[in-house]
Formats: sequence, C-alpha cells, structure tokens
Amino acid sequence: MGQYFPENDQYPLEEQVKNLADDELLDFWEETQFIERPDHQEIAPIPVNQLEYERIILQELMLRSCMRGAGPR
Repeated sequence: MGQYFPENDQYPLEEQVKNLADDELLDFWEETQFIERPDHQEIAPIPVNQLEYERIILQELMLRSCMRGAGPR
C-alpha cells in the first residue's frame, strides 16, 4: 500500500502520488478521509489538509484518465 511521508520534504505530495499505482492511489484517498477527523464528531468541518490531499489525488486521477483516453488508436 502506498504511503505519504510528510517528513520527506524533498519529495512533495504531488511527486509521491505520481509514483502510486491506481489501486494504491485509491487506498491513499480512502485513508485521507480519516485524517484529522475525530471519531466522535459526525458533523465536523473538513480539515484543510484533507482538502489539499483530495485536490492532489483528484488532479492525478484526472491526468491519468486523460492520458489513457489519448492513447494510440
């Protein structure tokens, strides 16, 4: 399973995400749903970090989707 290592500043999240396989990327997205969200708060604001993770993951998925669609015919 892919993991993000925040202490590794020389490799930004955007670069780490590019190296994940599709299933690892989806696993990582699933894990971000639980980041910084206490279990006892059902209606809580979404943390900024979670929104940034989601933006980066969705951007990578859209890029991959476009690249697959533009393959040789």
